[in-house]
Amino acid sequence: MGAVNAQRMHADEVGIDAALVRRLIARRFPEWAGLPVRRLVSSGTENAMFRLGTELVVQLPRHPGAVPGVAHEQRWLPRLGPLLPVAVPEPVGRGEPDEDHPWPWSVYRWLEGANPTAGAVPGPRRLAEDLGRFVRALRRVPPGDAPAGYRGGALSERDAPTRAAIAELGERIDAAAVTALWERALRAPRHSGPPMWSHGDLSPGNVLVDGDRLGAVIDFGCAGVGDPAVDLMPAWNLLPAAARPAFREAVDADDAEWARGRGWALSVALIQLPYYWHTNPPLAANSRHVIGEILTEG
Repeated sequence: MGAVNAQRMHADEVGIDAALVRRLIARRFPEWAGLPVRRLVSSGTENAMFRLGTELVVQLPRHPGAVPGVAHEQRWLPRLGPLLPVAVPEPVGRGEPDEDHPWPWSVYRWLEGANPTAGAVPGPRRLAEDLGRFVRALRRVPPGDAPAGYRGGALSERDAPTRAAIAELGERIDAAAVTALWERALRAPRHSGPPMWSHGDLSPGNVLVDGDRLGAVIDFGCAGVGDPAVDLMPAWNLLPAAARPAFREAVDADDAEWARGRGWALSVALIQLPYYWHTNPPLAANSRHVIGEILTEG
């Protein structure tokens, strides 16, 4: 899953370590108190992850902004999981705030697999097709009473923070070229169909692979309904250029949706890059990768 990231990334982040997790487990789930606890290798920014024994994983919010995701995943993952073609996290327990940790937290079944590396994906066409099938299956889930996706709105809503990130990056990127690409994305026709489910954060850190096949998708904290174009981001944050057509075909994305998806990938990378430049090197590296891939496409 990348490099261990125990470094503070947010000003309002709390400290979390294995000793704290052992105390939480002992109080809330004494039947698991004897299981070993170790911090997981992760480039995640919202939650700290600890393996509990061999079959469980503990996920704790690192800062207040991640707290709503606990109830969100506890509610929606059991409903989404049976409808999807690959494994997703299965909640098996929920911890409550106490003197050691101020927010609720979750315990999930352990999922096997490894995070792929952008630019070094074995069998990229098969992975592209698997990702496309996952996206299509998620889109087929009836929206019902689903919440709005964290990234389910119009690209125009991200214009100000995207331009601010470009300005902050300054000479570290080709600001003129990137701005032109962003403005092209903003001109793409808006989503005119019904709201659909999307994961909202299909990045390498949230994908688990088994060889060249997609094995699981994790971290549904951003999931919800809206414009599903955001789930096209793996075309640039993970897959090589040669595999993008297979992914696009599997998703069945038209020109307008593809343009919006590329805009999402660019905007997310630009906003993440200055924020995590020093505190999360793997995420910053992937952001630079996305920007480079989109610049190469022109």
